[in-house]
Amino acid sequence: MSTTVMQPVRRPTIRQTECFIDGQWTSSQSGKTFETIHPATEETIAQVAEGDQADVELAVRAARKALESGPWSRMDARDRGRLMMKLADLIEHEADELAALETLDNGKPIRDARNADVPLTIDCLRYYAGFADKIHGQTIPIRGNYFCYTRREPVGVVGQIIPWNFPMLMVAWKWGPALAAGCTVVMKPAEQTPLTCLRLARLAQKAGIPDGVINVVPGFGPTAGAAIVKHPGVDKVAFTGEYLTAQTIMKDAAPTLKRLTFELGGKSPNIITADADLDAAAAGAHFGLYFNQGQCCCAGSRVFVEESVHARFIEKLASMNKTRRVGDPFNPETEQGPQVDRAQFDKIMKYIELGKQAGATCVTGGTRVGERGYFVAPTLFDNVSDEMPIAQDEIFGPVMSVLKFKDLDELVARANNTIFGLAAAVWTRDVSKAHYLAKRLRAGTVWINCYDVFDAAAPFGGFKMSGMGRELGEEGLRPYLENKTVTVALG
Repeated sequence: MSTTVMQPVRRPTIRQTECFIDGQWTSSQSGKTFETIHPATEETIAQVAEGDQADVELAVRAARKALESGPWSRMDARDRGRLMMKLADLIEHEADELAALETLDNGKPIRDARNADVPLTIDCLRYYAGFADKIHGQTIPIRGNYFCYTRREPVGVVGQIIPWNFPMLMVAWKWGPALAAGCTVVMKPAEQTPLTCLRLARLAQKAGIPDGVINVVPGFGPTAGAAIVKHPGVDKVAFTGEYLTAQTIMKDAAPTLKRLTFELGGKSPNIITADADLDAAAAGAHFGLYFNQGQCCCAGSRVFVEESVHARFIEKLASMNKTRRVGDPFNPETEQGPQVDRAQFDKIMKYIELGKQAGATCVTGGTRVGERGYFVAPTLFDNVSDEMPIAQDEIFGPVMSVLKFKDLDELVARANNTIFGLAAAVWTRDVSKAHYLAKRLRAGTVWINCYDVFDAAAPFGGFKMSGMGRELGEEGLRPYLENKTVTVALG
């Protein structure tokens, strides 16, 4: 994460609150709206168009037209990349405004929105812009007097459903490979955080991306989201969110055999060995869980600490928790803002109570901060056992569970004893031990002596119920492409 010096923050102007379909800003067909809330104050920010099946129908039609007969279908791949680069430039130009909009809608600290979310969004779009003209097939020597080659073609109209924890960045993770591949998009942002997605749609239009290529339908999962999944004109669905929702999507997509990719939840083990640099490991564990209010799918929520260093490690974590600055997300000094909404706040508080009832020791936190807004104190549980709900379920909040271990083989079995497999981390000075654990941990990403290191070039995704397919990197392009074989008789 970069360290851009924060200037005084001006509250953003709300400009886009309607559906964006075929280059036009329109009210929902039903005329309904829903409110988006600033989670630090519980005040209404704006009324946003509530799209549903009728709006999705219009968006899919626009996307299909842009795919099959619009200028997008005839555009040279290098020109597609140029437009994506221009979009990234426009985001960079409006970085402060976008960061403030993200903080207003999501509640994350402005320092994180400005120094992490915005730069990573720009980097992702530029990375995939560079890939646009490098997607190609192969020539294949087959038997007989034939010339055989393959073509990599866009999968078609893609439905993209994104979460509320990194709203702007998730737009880039989805649009980047889709646009580079030549697909067209119908996106549903999370109902809690639609504002930056809508602003980015405006910037995409300003960058010159043709009408109909990007369409945004705000709304709710059972209406707008389900309509995207079930629509026969949508060729692929990419979803980031809870595994239970992904199971519903699989059922609803079955009749049309849509291509599916899922980036889902986790209960990631973060392993601290006795030979680790404990100061670095404690700082990494603290960041790996409490960053973004604990609202990260790959959060290191199960911290396994070797028994001989356990007491010292708990002291270090507790000290950092007690000095963590929780408060107004628009204050550049704030390190932790509110949870995204009342439902998430209530869920977290329920799990904190379950942890106490199960016999875990609440070392820090466990309480609400203030009387207004959805703030939860950084919570640290010690004496946690594997079967406790706080050690098994994805809480998605600032709640860390610390578990002791003695033996590496026993540790691996316990670390893998979860339905999830998104990420893991190992802190050790022993390179053999690091690679041994990296091989045996069932997770899509394993960090060694670091945590939450992301790059647009590095694939990200999960094992088991943490997902299907990968995002980012060259791997992230593949789900947006079909492979066509062409065979030509030469005589």
